[in-house]
This record gives sequence, structure tokens and C-alpha cells, in this order.
Amino acid sequence: MTATLDVKTNPVTSNHKPDSQPLLHANNLSKSVSVGDQRIDIIKGIDISIAAGEFAVIMGKSGSGKSTLLGLLAGLDYPDSGEVWLDNQNLTQLSEEALAQKRQQDMGFVFQSFHLLPTLTVAENIAFPLDIARRSDANRVEELLVAVGLTHRRDSLPHQLSGGEQQRTALARALVAKPKIIFADEPTGNLDEQNAQQVMNLLLELQQQSGTALVVVTHDPALTEHANQVITIVDGRVAG
Repeated sequence: MTATLDVKTNPVTSNHKPDSQPLLHANNLSKSVSVGDQRIDIIKGIDISIAAGEFAVIMGKSGSGKSTLLGLLAGLDYPDSGEVWLDNQNLTQLSEEALAQKRQQDMGFVFQSFHLLPTLTVAENIAFPLDIARRSDANRVEELLVAVGLTHRRDSLPHQLSGGEQQRTALARALVAKPKIIFADEPTGNLDEQNAQQVMNLLLELQQQSGTALVVVTHDPALTEHANQVITIVDGRVAG
């Protein structure tokens, strides 16, 4: 069960003003899946624009299509029709290899299940995106260890961490390459209420400081008070 968050407004504020030029734009997105002999429409002609520096929340009931939508926006899956543009580049026309490179360069990811590499330490997990890109930066890793309060855990393995510590490691990893946008899918879904509040406050604070755009899929209405844009998905479409 997802904890209900009491997101603080200090030091996290809700009046960050994003740039007016859209960083991410989705046009007429559609996606369906095969279930037995049936074809089920999951996403149905969705249009979305997200500006640089914007905090956007995607909400909806279970099965509404919000996680599928996030995957399309992040280039983790291709739509059946429609286009996704990030920083003036059409993701839907990129090859798998080019798309992976685009994600590596411009996107950060935070998932409900953490997805830390079990054989790497906290510091190594945070550094991993930089190591893949062959641009290691020990100072940047140290900066984020301090920011998420895990300097004392730098040499610990994921199984030695609490859920909150694992998710804080994942936040630092998402930010380490200074992405233009971060996608978070139910980032507090596996945490108790106290850790959920701490992690979400930290994510919003770091997003404010870095100026990166943030797109969060959540069930929690408390986050809508701090969002620049709330996108509610009902039966595969944007409501309202």
C-alpha cells in the first residue's frame, strides 16, 4: 500500500517556475496489448507537454494506464502510434541503440523496486550511469552521497540498507549524470509512511535545486499541491 505523504513546503517549495519552452512533448500517443485473442487499448490518443524544470504528477486508478504512459514518455517502450519529442528529438524514430544513449544522456529513473545492482556498493551504484558513459566523476558522486545523507553507507551493499536508504541511493543515481528529466514510477510505493515522506521531500528538494524536470506516477493526492501540472488518466485518456 502506498503511504499518504505529508510533503513539507519548507525547504521544498511548490512555486518553482519552469521554462515556458516544452522539454517533452507527446502527440496523439496510443498503445495496446494483446491478451489472448483480444487487443486491449491501454493508451488512447494522449497529448502531453512538460516544460524544462517542471514538476508533473501523473495520477489514476490501478489499470488506468499511467505506468504505461510513463514508459512511453521515457522511451522505455514504443507507442503504436503518435510521437514523443524530448529536447527537439523524436524518440519514436530512434533505434533501440540511439534511444538507450538518449536515456543515458538526458534521463534519470526512479522505480518503486529500487533496481540497485546487488553486487555494487552505494557509491558504485550512484556512479554507475557515469561509468557506463565513461565519464567518471568522484566529486559528483561524493556531492550526492552528502545530499542524500549516505556518506556513512558509501561502502554498503544494497541488501545491507533499509528500504529508505535504498531509495535514497536510487535518487542519487538518477541525478548523478545531471539529466534534463527524471521519471519516477511510484517511488514511495515500497516504503512505510515515514520513509515515504522523507524520500519524496528529498526528491522534490533535489529537483528544485537541480532544475531538472520531474514526472512522477503516484496514487498520492498530497503531491498534487506541489506540482506544476497534474495529469489524471482515466481509461487510457487524460481527464478533463
